[in-house]
Formats: sequence, structure tokens, C-alpha cells
Amino acid sequence: MKCMKIFNSKSRKKEKFIPIEEGKVKIYSCGPTVYDFFHIGNARPFIVFDVLRRQFERLGYEVTFVQNFTDIDDKMINRANEEGITVKELADRYIKEYNIDANNLGIKPATYQPRATEHIDEIIELIKKLIEAGKAYQSGGDVYFSVESFENYGMLCGQCLEDLEAGARIEIDSYKKNPLDFVLWKAQKPGEPAWDSPFGKGRPGWHIECSAMSMAYLGDTFDIHCGGKDLLFPHHENEIAQSEGATGKTYVNYWMHNGFINIDNEKMSKSKGNFFTIRELSKKYDLEVIRMFMLLVHYRSPVNYSPELVEQANSSLQRLYTFRKNMEFLYNNSNNINPFNEAETEFENRLNNYVEQFDEAMCDDLNTADAISILFEIVKDSYLNLNEESNKNLINKTKNTVQNLADVLGILRKQEESIPDEIIKLADERQIARKQKDYKKADEIRNIIMELGYIIEDTPQGQKIIKK
Repeated sequence: MKCMKIFNSKSRKKEKFIPIEEGKVKIYSCGPTVYDFFHIGNARPFIVFDVLRRQFERLGYEVTFVQNFTDIDDKMINRANEEGITVKELADRYIKEYNIDANNLGIKPATYQPRATEHIDEIIELIKKLIEAGKAYQSGGDVYFSVESFENYGMLCGQCLEDLEAGARIEIDSYKKNPLDFVLWKAQKPGEPAWDSPFGKGRPGWHIECSAMSMAYLGDTFDIHCGGKDLLFPHHENEIAQSEGATGKTYVNYWMHNGFINIDNEKMSKSKGNFFTIRELSKKYDLEVIRMFMLLVHYRSPVNYSPELVEQANSSLQRLYTFRKNMEFLYNNSNNINPFNEAETEFENRLNNYVEQFDEAMCDDLNTADAISILFEIVKDSYLNLNEESNKNLINKTKNTVQNLADVLGILRKQEESIPDEIIKLADERQIARKQKDYKKADEIRNIIMELGYIIEDTPQGQKIIKK
């Protein structure tokens, strides 16, 4: 099994991935708060860590992938009240909408997709452990985690507690012992959803949800926790403190965080009017193009969104679709089933080497940018060395190799549409006109075919019909 190297946010360096259990990997990825359509910034971690999962599966690991839904928080309560519906009705609607957009982005459903409201018992038990351990306290009807009780607080962001306190820009709360203390359980306010607990009726804080859900499905210690860079502090820092404070065990071995997205070189912001949901973008682009756009840059680097860069991603993606179609055409028109000649053997060796290079890039901290470059090396080499006289099996192997590697990236997902009978009939009529040297009629038919959305190319093997 190939060795995966991961940049661990906790150590701030690349590390060889060593699973807790041989041949298995357990991953938790922070999911959306389901009060609206998710935006392009949310989409990046969803796409990136879907590719991480696919790469581990390619390497032969059994992957358990958990992505949660936060279905109770202040934003959800406010939005539900605005619309005059329950929080659950709001959550049900936007979980359904999330699944539509995620599917169109090529994101595989998680092994488990837990909701916070379905794990209240686990959340309460975790809070009880923290209170019993002296790491949490009740105050003003709420329950808070005491950051001073956890000596390693700040390990993930690389700052000590004193530095964090000095730089804290946190709203003063008279009920807190320390400004950095964070809420585990919020006392019920009038009109809010609430659950019974030993601490009084209320609801969980945001941070505690992920600890309870991740450990419920993956155990007290698991392999990889991932999410956007914006979650590193305080969300993931707080997860570590409360989880390890409750269990006394290492919570997560590897932390992965993707970089931010800028819009035309500016930070995305609703106030600047440069805020896009994926649903909005789906009206302009096929979402497979957005996925391609995201993967053309290393996941830890910032991404600059602009229409021009998205169009470049679209052109790159279409080149791969055109290549696949051309390989299918060569395969269908090749009659060569002889043993490989010397040139074909050399090409096959290079093809195998490209696969090795692809895996090396992907195993080097998920370098999708380099991996995609290698796909285009295969395309270039194939166009130079494969034709209708090439070995049929070699052509098929080349096509399948590119498809298999693209599957790891979650691209080239669409199957080719069959050519309508109407177009085939027109193409046959054009071919007859050409044989009769009625080139005017042939050109007229070609124009009709183009108006219907198809292009005809004349090749030594006959007419080739391509959808525009």
C-alpha cells in the first residue's frame, strides 16, 4: 500500500500517514449549518475532502467518512422564526437542497451524515463528563468549558493561552470565568427549541456537537479531522480541548485545513456583493466545472475565483472529455489486435509511469494540481502516438487509465449521450451528397446539423459526429 503524506495542521509539517487500524481510515469533515444554500467557500472543503476519501479508497483503504449537519444554532432559529416554520422544517429543506448541490458537484454521500439534534443524549453525556472532571462549570443557566483547565489549549493554532487571551476579541460575558471560555449548553430562551438535561432545559453549543458526533461514529481517537482554515480557531481548538478533557485521550492524529477563497482578489463578503451560493453558480456553469476549478490549485493554497479562471477550468475539463471521445472513436475504428510493436510497448511503459506519477502527486499531501497536469501529459502523449492503426487494446487501456484517474478527482463523470436518429439520418444524407459531389447540398446539411447542436468532422475512417 502506497504511503500517504499529509500536512498536519497540529505539527505544521508533512507527516507520513499511519492509520490507527491497519487498512482502515476514519475521517470526520465539518459539514454545513443547514439554514440556507451553501456558498462557494463551503464547497471547497466538501470537494477537497471528497477527493481525499477517494484517494484513500484508491490506495485500498476501508474508509469511514463522517460529515455532520449542524441543524440547531442561532442562525437557524432566527431564519425559522422569520419564515414562520420550525427549525426542523428549515433543516429538512436545506439538507435536501445540500444533497442536490453536493451530488451535482460530484461529492459522494458520507458513510454517516449525523444531525446534531439526533445526538442530544451523546452531547449531554459528554458535558456531564467535563463537569465531573472539573473542566466545565455552570453559570447563569449555561454550561461553559474552562480553557484554563486544559493545559494544552492552543496546541492546534500554535499559541499559548496567555497570547490568546491577550489577543482575544470576544464579547465580554459576565458569566464566564475567562473571556475564552466557550459555551457547551445554552439555557432555553423564550420561543427557542430546547431539550431536558441535568443542567436545565436548553440546547447544545456549536463546538460540542462535532466532538459528540465524531466520537459516536469514529471512537474517542480517530485518524483525520478536516475542514476549512477558518475553523482552525476557535472551533477545532475547542473540539480538542473538550474531547481530550473528557476522555484523557488524543482526539485526532491528523488535522487538515483547506485555504480560503477570494473573489476577484477580494475576500468574499455579502456586504461587498461578491458572495455566491453554489445554487446561484449552477445557473451559470455545470458544477463539474466548479469542481475542476477548485482542484486546479493545491488545497492549502488560497483560490481566487473569477469568471475568467472558471472558463479556463471549463476549457481544461472539455479537453479531457474530447480526449475520451477521441479515444472511443479510435477504439471503434481500429482493427489492430496484433501484439504490441516496439513503439506501442514504449508508450505503454510511459503510460504506466504516468500512473505512478499521478499517485505520487496525490500521495504528496493531495496535490491535485500536479495530478491534473499529469492527466494532460497522458493526453498530449496519446495524441502524438495513438491513431486508428494503433493496437485496439492499447487504445482502450489508455482511455480507461485516464477515466480511472479522473474518477479519483471526481471528474469526467458524465456519460456520452447517444447521437439522435435525426442527426444520424442527416449525416447519412450528407455523406451521399458528398459521394455524388453535390458539395453545396452537403454544406447545407452540415449547417443544419450545426444548428441542431452537432459538428461533423471528416476523417479517414468516415464521418465523426460531435455534440457541441
